[in-house]
Formats: sequence, structure tokens, C-alpha cells
Amino acid sequence: MPPTTGLTIIVPFYNEEESLPLLFDQIYRALEERELQALLGQSPLFELLMIDDGSSDGSADVVRRQAAVRDEVKLISFQKNFGKTAALAAGFRYATGEYVVTMDADLQDDPFAIRELIMKLQDGYDLVSGWKRERRDPLSKTIPSWLFNTTTRLFTGIALHDFNCGLKAYRRGVVKSLELHGEMHRYIPVLASWNGYRVTEIPVRHHSRKHGLTKFGASRMFPGLFDFFTVLFITRYLRQPMHFFGMLSLLSFVVGFGISCYVTVEKIFFDQAAGNRPILFLGILLIILAVQFFAIGLLGEMLIRDTSRTSGYMVKEMVNVEEGGIVNSDW
Repeated sequence: MPPTTGLTIIVPFYNEEESLPLLFDQIYRALEERELQALLGQSPLFELLMIDDGSSDGSADVVRRQAAVRDEVKLISFQKNFGKTAALAAGFRYATGEYVVTMDADLQDDPFAIRELIMKLQDGYDLVSGWKRERRDPLSKTIPSWLFNTTTRLFTGIALHDFNCGLKAYRRGVVKSLELHGEMHRYIPVLASWNGYRVTEIPVRHHSRKHGLTKFGASRMFPGLFDFFTVLFITRYLRQPMHFFGMLSLLSFVVGFGISCYVTVEKIFFDQAAGNRPILFLGILLIILAVQFFAIGLLGEMLIRDTSRTSGYMVKEMVNVEEGGIVNSDW
């Protein structure tokens, strides 16, 4: 469907009751800038899509009060906490803007950077990521973040300093093309670049957290690591899994066959015992693994032609959200 608003701002939140009132104030003040309104040039100007990721405090009530007096404020509440990736996936699905901006609800992202992000989009880019060049976070967040960004930049070849910044701007086509699951919100620039979109970044202001505690923890690092390998695989071999598993199969077979030939030659020409040598079992194991890798690659080729897709989240409530031209107040 074509865009019906100039801008969609997507804000996932989880237990941010204290931060949300000030966040609304900051966003509305940022959207009053004449330069930003000139960039959008569409009526209605914007929508504010708030995604409640299963909050257990009064966060959703704060948004409901705003939605009751402001039609552009829309709420999607999840049945439980599904994570940021699911929240962004829901926001992308229901976004109606020509441009889409995502930002966190903890007041650390600066809404006044929206104008610069959209201006950069109009320079011909499809996704513009914020770069928190001066981070206002403790070492427990900055060090893992630096390791993550350095590793991702090294393995993907995408020259971004801050892949996981919550403040990003997209053209509509980008968000509608993304398929997110797991913890893949960290790798959105990688997925967009793989789809052929132009990706860049600009420095943005970063503020210290004012209320509550960070939702970041060590438990998030391992799922993120596994998703990193998933992204590397799907961005290179998703459509041709046999190229990956076939390469492993060929390597394993060549080494295993070479070992078996070596043991055979020693047995025939040098009368060396073969039946109880560990190197013989290694050769046999590698040949078996080669067959298994080949079978996995073949199954992968078959599966990608018949893949079922699920949303990865369950919606409990929707307020002022349009789907198929119908406004849902409860769903």
C-alpha cells in the first residue's frame, strides 16, 4: 500500500512509565521545526506508533491517555515481552509513513536528530543509522558494544561505527522488505545492505538515562552472538545453502579420503597395521561428515522453496492502528 503519512515514528518500550511523558513532549517539540515540516510536506504529517513490549507497569496507560486526545498516537500492546526485534517487526508492519524513524523510549535518543536523519535520506540513501560517537553509558554497555560493532564491521564489510543505535531513519521500502526474528534488530543495516539498499550513518547526540535501569544484560550477548552467525549465513548463503554446506562437504571428503589413501598405501607397501590406527578412524569420520554436510545442504535447498513464516509476536491490544483501511481500537 502507498504511504498515507509523511513520517512514522516507531518507539518500542518496556516498563518506561517515568520516561514516556517527557518523551512525548520532546518528540512533539522536535516535530514543530519548520525545516522538518518542509522536508515531509504531506498531510497528515506524521504518526507516532508506540509498541508496548509487554510492560508490567503503567507505561501503556500513559500512551492510551495520549492516544485518546491525539489521533496520530497509536498503540500496539503485546501479550507478553517478546523483545525489541518483535516490537520493531510489528512497527514496520503497521507503519504508513513515507519515511520511518525508530528510536528508544529511555530518553537517551535525541528526537531533534530526526531532521538530520531525513535530510540524509534525501541525499539518496535508504537507511541512515545514528552514531553515538560520545556515549553516555557505563562500561558494561560500551565495551560489549565496541566488540560487537568491530566484529560486525570486520565480517560484513559495512563501514558503520554503531550498528545497534536505536535511532535510525528508513525509506518505506526498506522496512517493508525486512524479515526480522530472534535478536536481529542489531543487524538491520546488514540485512538492508544485503537487500541492495544504500546504508550510511551520521553522528547523533546521546543522553544519559534519566529513569529506571537499562534492559541490557549479559544474557543478551549469547543470543546476539548466535544471531550474528545466522545473519552471516543468510546474507551470503540463504538462497544457496548448498554453496556453504557443499564447501564443507568437499573439504571434509578430500581430507578424509586423503587420510584413507595414506593408510592404504602404508598397509600395501610398508605392511603397516591399519585396523587399529586412530588416523584411520579420523579418515572414516571425515568421509561420514562429508556425506552429512552434503545431505544438509540438499535439504536446505529443498526447504527454502517451501518456508512457512510467522510473525514472532502476539498482539493483545491496538489503539488507532489501521490495517487494510480499518481502524482497530481493540484487537
